[in-house]
Amino acid sequence: MRKKHISPDSALGLVSTLSFPAIVGTADMMLKSAEVILVGYEKIGSGHCTAIVRGNIADVRLAVEEGAKMAEQIGQLHTKLVIARPMPNLEAVFPIGSRLIELAQQQKGYSRLSNRSIGLIETRGFPAMVGAADMMLKSADVQLASYETIGSGLCTAIIRGTVANVAVAIEAGMAEAERIGELNSVMIIPRLLEDLEHTLPVANYWLEEQDKQQPLPNFAAKKRTPSRRKLVALPELEKVPVNFNNSSKVELKAELENRKQEKKPLPMEIIEPQTEDD
Repeated sequence: MRKKHISPDSALGLVSTLSFPAIVGTADMMLKSAEVILVGYEKIGSGHCTAIVRGNIADVRLAVEEGAKMAEQIGQLHTKLVIARPMPNLEAVFPIGSRLIELAQQQKGYSRLSNRSIGLIETRGFPAMVGAADMMLKSADVQLASYETIGSGLCTAIIRGTVANVAVAIEAGMAEAERIGELNSVMIIPRLLEDLEHTLPVANYWLEEQDKQQPLPNFAAKKRTPSRRKLVALPELEKVPVNFNNSSKVELKAELENRKQEKKPLPMEIIEPQTEDD
């Protein structure tokens, strides 16, 4: 029988929550409470999210307990699990392999944006999440980093900024989300570990790359400028002298009288003045 090489001190820890902000806060607490590595997270629908950490047995147990305690305090804990000495086949199939661990070890430490905070607002319904994100961006100096959907209509908007700005933005976003639809969960993390930064989608929009973003085209209706018509010079009319004699004047006067008569709808009776002979 082939012998399986199992590290005697390795362990896996899993904590499942009922919202995405809760799993981010839980993962952050696990990383900060013990020497563990976040190797992945899973979304299985209906709002269920699981964070997976790895390390020695003692650290993993401590991390899982602290993470579960944090999730339970906000009413979002679903399940927790510690697996001591996982089998190699388990590591090969699930997102807990040694290659991910090596990558995570290279990324261990505080983020280059460690002086920044992240805020997460989860709503039930996409319009409420978009409205909350818009209000957060308008109410404080924050940037929208990403958004996440986890099923059952749950959507999460993720913002970045200083602790003060994120707190103000989250407050405004909560009010807007409740006005539009249903607010489900909220989370603010003051300092983020780089391990969490690279595993969870909380840093898709880097502040250093903000100036590189191409401006969006302006789709607002623009007023059409009236086209200038080209003026064409007309030739001068030739002046022709007209001489009227007495007969021409009489004929012209008669013609004008006839036209006036034609324009009148009712006939007019012409009374000629009486002379002395009459």
